[in-house]
Amino acid sequence: MTARAKIIDSAAWKGARPALSVLTPFLRDDPEELLALLDEEAASVDGAVEVIVLDDGTGDAALTARLTERIKGMALPARLITLPANEGRSIGRNRLAAAARGGSLLFLDSDMRPDHRRFLRDWAELVAREDPAVAFGGFSLLQAPTDARFAVHRAMAAKSECVPYTERAKQPEKYIYTSNLLVRRDVFEAEAFDPGFTGWGWEDVEWAMRVSRRFRVVHLDNAATHMGLDTVASLAGKYEQSAPNFARMVQRHPEIVAAYPSYKAAKLLKRLPGLPWLRRRMRGAAEAEWLPVATRAFSLRLYRAALYAEAV
Repeated sequence: MTARAKIIDSAAWKGARPALSVLTPFLRDDPEELLALLDEEAASVDGAVEVIVLDDGTGDAALTARLTERIKGMALPARLITLPANEGRSIGRNRLAAAARGGSLLFLDSDMRPDHRRFLRDWAELVAREDPAVAFGGFSLLQAPTDARFAVHRAMAAKSECVPYTERAKQPEKYIYTSNLLVRRDVFEAEAFDPGFTGWGWEDVEWAMRVSRRFRVVHLDNAATHMGLDTVASLAGKYEQSAPNFARMVQRHPEIVAAYPSYKAAKLLKRLPGLPWLRRRMRGAAEAEWLPVATRAFSLRLYRAALYAEAV
């Protein structure tokens, strides 16, 4: 860590020899509930697991104070790293890996909640038993909010991301997200996240493309709930941020991306006259609450593809 980073450790941190490091970056989210849930498993993992959280420039003194107290009181070996300014998702994850002491790294997003109370134990036992290069535990919507304003995101995630492990295993390289992802240290050192990806989106997919060429990817049923559902407006804003990252991925892996439905749709939309006008209509349809949720979700997927049309 650089001198700019502020570091707070739990009493159990010093002297711990963990095999597994749980790494959680966050920006303006509050990981306190996740930390509490993980700490409930401290006795069952018996020192095999440490937790490191990285505040990537939130700048919230009250949140920092609460998390400091939480970290200090944890039974698990735990560390809080607070950065004064945002450095981005890829750099943040690389920072976390540098701070970790375990031979395996579990990237777990701050808006995830374990779906059962053997979550850490199952990961630790997998590491001890098989020591896999890469493993994805999956994620669900079991505990996610059911508010109407999140209905579109829920529908999209349920269809394309919350996939049973038996199905994920058929295309192991396709279903890799850093929301609940185990990576062995030597694999991460061989293939780190590309710091050229900034803002939101695609850095984990691009990483998976590189890694799956060299290492076996395992899928298992050890899911956590993605609590951070977004409104249509928020998702649309993230898609707008992600367009340059999509372009970077296309440039680096054209032969793989060419098979993606989003790429094919972007290529088709690129041919249409008046695409900026059509793009506005697509977003408008996605935000129209009177339309069926399935129609709104389809419109939002079209909007994303229309944004990416400029990158293909």
